[in-house]
Amino acid sequence: MGGGGAVTAEPQEPELLEPALQAPEEESLQLSGRPEEEAAAAAAVDPAASQIAAGGCCLFAVPNENPEAKKKVTCPGLGLFYTLLSAFFFSVASLLVKKIQDIHSAEISAFRCVFQMLFVLPSLIYEKTGFLGPKGKRIFLVLRGIFGSTAMILLYYAFQLMPIADATVITFTTPVFTSLFAWIYLKEKYSVWDLFFTIFAIAGVILIARPPFLFGYSTAGLEENHSYHLRGALAAICGAMFAALTLVILRKVGKSVHHLLSIWYYVVIGLLESIIVLIVVGDWRLPHCGIDRLFLLLIGLFGLGGQIFLTKALQVEKAGPVAIMRTMDIVFAFLLQIIFLNKIPTWWTVSGALCVVASSSGAAIHKWYQNSQVRHQC
Repeated sequence: MGGGGAVTAEPQEPELLEPALQAPEEESLQLSGRPEEEAAAAAAVDPAASQIAAGGCCLFAVPNENPEAKKKVTCPGLGLFYTLLSAFFFSVASLLVKKIQDIHSAEISAFRCVFQMLFVLPSLIYEKTGFLGPKGKRIFLVLRGIFGSTAMILLYYAFQLMPIADATVITFTTPVFTSLFAWIYLKEKYSVWDLFFTIFAIAGVILIARPPFLFGYSTAGLEENHSYHLRGALAAICGAMFAALTLVILRKVGKSVHHLLSIWYYVVIGLLESIIVLIVVGDWRLPHCGIDRLFLLLIGLFGLGGQIFLTKALQVEKAGPVAIMRTMDIVFAFLLQIIFLNKIPTWWTVSGALCVVASSSGAAIHKWYQNSQVRHQC
């Protein structure tokens, strides 16, 4: 969500590829499960895609390095600076979702989809890709839309029920779930290190969720009560899992489908799913005041800004360092929560965050090292 953590994060559209989503010769990118980053993962590696992404006309990021762009960079660390700006934008979008408490998360998702559609539709028409895609790939595109939009709704719901720092940290478990699902559905390698990182991430989630049967019934640091907090934690972890499934689908589809079509299915199905959810729960309402309407607009703008900066970062910097720098999203979430919500994270949250960051960063470094070894052997 846009903007984790993870609005953050098209549920970017992320990042943003996981270890399981890269071909052996590509850099791996471990990012959170924000809908923005998932959208970014849909970008194909071609010059046209890079140019459109850099111009901010579409909502995606290029997951590979661009050698030509890299040669033009004269400022060391520029890619990491772009990544830092991207993390900040996604965190602000998460804060704005938190501030809109009287609007259902599905309605926020619907507004986000409409906003993104305004950018994707002109690009689809310009590229003349059509709106349906290849017949054999449509089922995967539909699944990508369902999984991605579900992740977005769940993430926004988590932001509304629990502290944004807690929810953001949980979204960073997406990489370990992606490795697991890719092993199950794509038969990709799942090493002992992957298992270790998965267990470490789950331990971090438990520390943040603090189930009463393990930690007692103290409500210190919770938004409302244990019921709200556990529902938020469950929504965040399910959102991370759906984001991981989205990335597995993107890996399955590969480059056979234009990246704009992937994003198009995401926003169209996301809008339909959001409307269906709102009809079922009977909670559709227009924002009561101008400030909420402004927040809805800013959520879209900051989410788009985060995607643009993440795209530019991936064009000039290796994926490994970008993935590690993306964990600054968690730091920003902590700071924004303290400054604007006057809520200091508990030591349980800090401990859980350290576990999750260590897990996601370790997985990124491990895969980065593996890919480097493969390239040297070639």
